[in-house]
Amino acid sequence: MRHITKESYSVIRRPSGFAGTRWARLLAVLLVVALLPLVQPVAGEAKPLFHSKLFDLSDPAEEIIREKTLHNGTVLQSFAYDNVNRHIYVVQLMAGGQQLPGESAPVSGANRDLNGDLTLTQLDWEGNETGHMFLKGFGHGVQIGVEPVGQTAYLWTETDSVAEGTSGWGTKLARFAFENGKILTPDSPELEKHQLIPGADRTTVNIDQAHGLLTMRYRQAGVFHFAVYDLQQVKEGEYVPLADVLQPAVGTFQGFASFGGFLYLLEGNSYGSNGSTAPAGNTYVTIVDLPSGEVVDKQLMTAGDTLSFREPEGMAIRIPDPKHPTKAELSFGFASGSSPTRKASLYALDRLIPKAALRH
Repeated sequence: MRHITKESYSVIRRPSGFAGTRWARLLAVLLVVALLPLVQPVAGEAKPLFHSKLFDLSDPAEEIIREKTLHNGTVLQSFAYDNVNRHIYVVQLMAGGQQLPGESAPVSGANRDLNGDLTLTQLDWEGNETGHMFLKGFGHGVQIGVEPVGQTAYLWTETDSVAEGTSGWGTKLARFAFENGKILTPDSPELEKHQLIPGADRTTVNIDQAHGLLTMRYRQAGVFHFAVYDLQQVKEGEYVPLADVLQPAVGTFQGFASFGGFLYLLEGNSYGSNGSTAPAGNTYVTIVDLPSGEVVDKQLMTAGDTLSFREPEGMAIRIPDPKHPTKAELSFGFASGSSPTRKASLYALDRLIPKAALRH
């Protein structure tokens, strides 16, 4: 709680002849009124920002793009929409065999994965490539976000990759402007870096453009959490979460997105892996209420059932008309095809309903 200092109320003067009791009561009221907007909500209290509708998972999903080629032929890891400038950004593990400027020889795919090297592809609204970047030493790309500022798209990603097992995973967040053909490292001056929670790792990020929120998935003491922040405050270096919830039990985690008061989690495997078989598969979306952490719905996603391979990858909020940000779509992706020429497909749900209207 912030406090009123002496300087805050020393300008108040007692009027001549004013009864002591009445003055004391008035002063008490003035101080209470002054304090009201400064009191921080108690933990778990629902905030006005979180009073929103949620996506109806029972509706059929619409196809946004189908089997589009990315800059590299690896599996898409995650994606995000620039709803203002109508671009789609897709991140994937950098393909093996490439030799970038400053490298002495081509690097294998296994070493790219271990190093946390990513390829970022810019697509137009129809899914055609319009540009790319390389992000060396950033992480695994489980989820990314986009913040449009005028005609510039600022990407939010993990960075400062640390190897664990056979892969590199981010430990901080980075914000940078998209620049076609650019190669960035964690030390690049173009990066604005943020460490929201000291000691956290496996940091990945999503931006809720409609509500001005940043959601970070992170691991601490071996446990995964999701923390929601005011985006502008994060950019100003103020890291005070509006909510922080534990990740519920899910299968193979594949991405997340938040929209207002709800968090959406994607899980599943490619056909032929971990019991996933055509045409149903095992791709599920789970809805978590913010800030309570309560799971309010979980349903099987059957969109894209004719795709080959069909591995679920990434989530994002698509807003077809930025003038109407409440008319949003919950989008999720699939990788398809065969290595080394994987393709990217995106689908979306567009029906928002009150929480009370959930059908169980």
